[in-house]
Amino acid sequence: MRVAIAGAGAVGRSIARELIQNGHEVLLIDKEPSSIKPERVPDAEWLLADSCELSSLEEARLDKCDVVIAATGDDKANLVTSLLAKTEFGVPRTVGRVNHPNNEWLFTEAWGVDVNVSTPRIMSALVEEAVTVGDLVRLFTFRKGNANLVEMTLPDDSPYVGQPCGLIPFPDNCALVTILRDGQVYLPEREQPIEAGDELLFVTPASVEPELERLLAPGLHPG
Repeated sequence: MRVAIAGAGAVGRSIARELIQNGHEVLLIDKEPSSIKPERVPDAEWLLADSCELSSLEEARLDKCDVVIAATGDDKANLVTSLLAKTEFGVPRTVGRVNHPNNEWLFTEAWGVDVNVSTPRIMSALVEEAVTVGDLVRLFTFRKGNANLVEMTLPDDSPYVGQPCGLIPFPDNCALVTILRDGQVYLPEREQPIEAGDELLFVTPASVEPELERLLAPGLHPG
């Protein structure tokens, strides 16, 4: 997969290293000469250019990219980059970094953003996740699919402790995607039981979240 990352600061470089480790082809773009440091991520391509300019994105061959990540420290630049990537180059998937929470409402499909990533929201979600058992914690929103990635730590008194995934009547339009237990990742196969303290990750629309909480933690969320 070919990925272009606008913003070659610490955030952009970290994303690039992770993607390269996973076998992807990465292009880092930044308009500041001081940010062009190929020695920091030697396996990436580098381009000194302004991602808000159409000519720069043509030079970057965005039409050949599968994903564009707008990861600069400027929300305006991230919105413009996402919009150009989507509307002018038809990039299948765009990810926009939200630096200031007050701007999060702008990072939608209307601005060409498929997925927005808000660092303050993720940090607060991680704090909630660390202290909350039996409540759903929303990690982020898939704008294009109108669904959320949510997490629940299964409480001890859940009626489904020890039950195989295949016997749990999860709500329609809700998918259990991963079970995290003792630092290990388990696939939610039909015979795989869930245990107290498991971290369960779901993809589900917001409208289904209350039903999911009542199912798995009725003691905390009575109907």
